[in-house]
Amino acid sequence: MIASIGEVLIDFIALQEGKLKDVKSFEKHPGGAPANVAVGLSRLGVESALVSKVGDDPFGDFLLERLRKEGVKTYVLQDAEKHTGVVFVQLIGAKPEFILYDGVAYFNLKEEEIPIDVLMKSEAIHFGTVMFAREPSRSAVFKTLEKLKGRVPLSYDVNIRPDLWRGREEEMLRDVERALRLAEIVKVGDEELEYLKNNGINVEDFDFKLLAVTMGERGSELMSGDAKVHIPAYRVEPVDTTGAGDAFTAALLTGLHYSNLLGDSIDEEHLRKIGRFANLVAAISTTRRGAWSVPKIEEIATTREFRELP
Repeated sequence: MIASIGEVLIDFIALQEGKLKDVKSFEKHPGGAPANVAVGLSRLGVESALVSKVGDDPFGDFLLERLRKEGVKTYVLQDAEKHTGVVFVQLIGAKPEFILYDGVAYFNLKEEEIPIDVLMKSEAIHFGTVMFAREPSRSAVFKTLEKLKGRVPLSYDVNIRPDLWRGREEEMLRDVERALRLAEIVKVGDEELEYLKNNGINVEDFDFKLLAVTMGERGSELMSGDAKVHIPAYRVEPVDTTGAGDAFTAALLTGLHYSNLLGDSIDEEHLRKIGRFANLVAAISTTRRGAWSVPKIEEIATTREFRELP
């Protein structure tokens, strides 16, 4: 089982293109980067789990029902003190921009509420940066990851949301560095990579088993040890790119799982095969609305990219 720790929330996606102030109606979708990855893994045939927190409210009920329907094992508590997280998403040319709301249930996740025994038995653990933006979730997740380091491969999506760190950018950068030192598998977007470099953090200086850089329509780059490959993007007509990076991550971890390479160094041939599969899944995801847009394994089982995986 591959487990994710982090936010699960409601994406309200604008039905009209343009600035949020001009949007008249929204469509409700489940979201949250770690939850997106957990659902993507399950759809691709990998047993998955999510550790998180939602409110004891109708939106929390909705998310729990949807996660279970997707086959994700849910270690998700319902919080009587905080509401379920909500994000408003505006689409401009199919590219999303986000407004995240604060003071929500997933930021109230405490260390004693995380099932460490379950995580210790997992094949890998995936996490992101959002949970570091507030306490007690920040301390809870970091303490848990430090216990898991060296025992379970850790996968990290840098996934910077500057809105959550206004006036605390230096703190955010230190937390990203701390997370990079813990992780063995890292996914980062090219714009995030540039942002980190401009602030004195060179991701390539860290000791990872695998580094994946996503570059939108320019494809992706995968690096492991001395091996490095560039994978061109698949040409599609995007409808909604919300969660495309998470679809890529889910497929990347799926490829590593099927190839028995989680936590190992990877040669160029396997990097290329896994990268092509991840790019394909991410491309397909952009042709569907909402963040839970990874195709089910039955839809892609006959593709060359899937059949190439060991």
